[in-house]
Amino acid sequence: MDLSITYEHVSDEMTVVTTVGECDVYTAPKLREVLIELVNHGRSHLIIDMNGVDYLDSTGLGVITGGLKRCRAHDGSVGLVCTEERLLKIFRITGLVKVFPIFSSVAAAEEGLPRVVEELARRRAAALRPAPEAAGSARG
Repeated sequence: MDLSITYEHVSDEMTVVTTVGECDVYTAPKLREVLIELVNHGRSHLIIDMNGVDYLDSTGLGVITGGLKRCRAHDGSVGLVCTEERLLKIFRITGLVKVFPIFSSVAAAEEGLPRVVEELARRRAAALRPAPEAAGSARG
């Protein structure tokens, strides 16, 4: 089977990428090309709708993870839409549920991904702030 990929710009910053079919060693390069093209054109906040994916292998996982890395390098983000238990199981086993926000619908992702991005930005800013001096520290 093939992998069909379409995308729609749903806001100035966000694009929904819809995938249907098998995302494997043979078809994943097609998804990689689309993700690279979108990011190169300034579309670094992506929602990948995976509900139409019948099969996902390690190459497909690598492409999605690489897309996240590329988006983050451009201060972007990637959220996944997935309700298929067999795919969710893959994300749980690989630990990617801790890496990607996973939503139950495109509408939920459109609403929730900006909040996730804001929270990540707050955490990053807090991590960069210098720690306050410990009270009562010795000065010499």
